[in-house]
Amino acid sequence: MRIRSAIVLGLTAAFALTGCGSDTGSEEADGPRGPAPKVAALGPFVGECGHVTDDEVRDIGGLGQITQSYKNAVGCNWQSGGLSGASITFASYRGSPLEREKAWVTTHGRPPEPITVGGRPGFAALDPDSRICDLAVQLDDDFFEWSTALGSYSDIGGNPCDRSRALAELTIERLE
Repeated sequence: MRIRSAIVLGLTAAFALTGCGSDTGSEEADGPRGPAPKVAALGPFVGECGHVTDDEVRDIGGLGQITQSYKNAVGCNWQSGGLSGASITFASYRGSPLEREKAWVTTHGRPPEPITVGGRPGFAALDPDSRICDLAVQLDDDFFEWSTALGSYSDIGGNPCDRSRALAELTIERLE
């Protein structure tokens, strides 16, 4: 019985003390809280799929027949010849730093090289086998990226960065 009484008394004291918080005038409440979070300034609207049509992607990308595509609110993907064929991807990133994307392509063996497209800074990152290129362009606090992968069994030749750049130039020309 004493144990039960001690437990009840202990819980009652704990509940009573939790109701006795510090007042709003304490130093902790009035002290510095750190800088306010930065609100990203939205860049220009890049439109669905970077304002580029399926036919333009097919022709510029050298895809031949597009066998599969998907489109959503932030990106698009076109594939030719199945999973191991060539593919082109567009992605738009709102309020995301371009430096994070540079770090990602670097960790995947594609060193980013600085570029300018339509007067806007960015980078192009080509893999050592010259089969994949990620090309990103900064738009205020946003950026967009065109990625061209020539595929494992594709007979598409040339530098995939040339294809990504041509698509990025169309996107820049058509900004709203």
